[in-house]
Amino acid sequence: MNIHINGQAYKLAHENPVNVTAALALYFTEPQQSTFAVALNSDFIGKDDYDQTMLKHGDSLDVLQPIQGG
Repeated sequence: MNIHINGQAYKLAHENPVNVTAALALYFTEPQQSTFAVALNSDFIGKDDYDQTMLKHGDSLDVLQPIQGG
């Protein structure tokens, strides 16, 4: 199964669906201390739904972090 996270392709060795939480573990190499939002195929999903939201072949996740400035 192939998915994309922030435009980067990830090839998963198995065809079984994975949830958003597992996919984010591929993307983040260290635990995140900051807030971020996740969109699946351009639709935002709530943090409470990460474990129940299953990804399919070809899905795309966008991980967005706030930017501060002035």
